[in-house]
Amino acid sequence: MTASRAVLKRAFTQEDFDRFAEVSGDNNPIHVDPEFSSRTRFGRTVAHGLLINTVLRGLLEQLSPGGRQQAQELMFPAPTYADEDMEFVVERTDERGFSFTVTRMSDGTVTCTGSTTMSGDT
Repeated sequence: MTASRAVLKRAFTQEDFDRFAEVSGDNNPIHVDPEFSSRTRFGRTVAHGLLINTVLRGLLEQLSPGGRQQAQELMFPAPTYADEDMEFVVERTDERGFSFTVTRMSDGTVTCTGSTTMSGDT
């Protein structure tokens, strides 16, 4: 039977944000500078959207090994902060479709939602 759901619970650290910035070249201070970020509407550093996407893509690989994404949509209605437990969920919606949800476990806030369509065998 093909799995229909993959879940990961984890917290990012500031070191995760810093390392991702180093690898990606995205050194936006909202991600890597706690002093700068403390003066923004977020109040502290927030995860890179592509860092979150990378975790979701890893979960998607569990459900669709070797699959290729044809299309993807992601929205970030709230920030994902360092040192907060998050739940990453990828669920199969139909033969080639999957939904994404990232939720802050302390208060149930959804910080990322989206969907993707895969090509080939899924």
